[in-house]
Amino acid sequence: MPTTPSAGHAAPPVQVRRYPVAHTDHDPRFTIGLVFDVAAVLEDHGYPGFRGPFAADNAADLVELQQALFAFLYTGGGGDQ
Repeated sequence: MPTTPSAGHAAPPVQVRRYPVAHTDHDPRFTIGLVFDVAAVLEDHGYPGFRGPFAADNAADLVELQQALFAFLYTGGGGDQ
């Protein structure tokens, strides 16, 4: 049974999600540069770096980061919902 706010109390604002966003087959905003920028922000916050002596290992991490960003931006997370 829905309830109504009592006198003097406002209803909480409805939150509208902004993600996922609509996209076509090619979104020019989604570039490897975006992935590198996000990787740099993670590094700046103390997470392990994506650059270093083990380039092949780092490439796999960058691909996984790219996939995670794509899932968040365009499919709403890509996880079980």
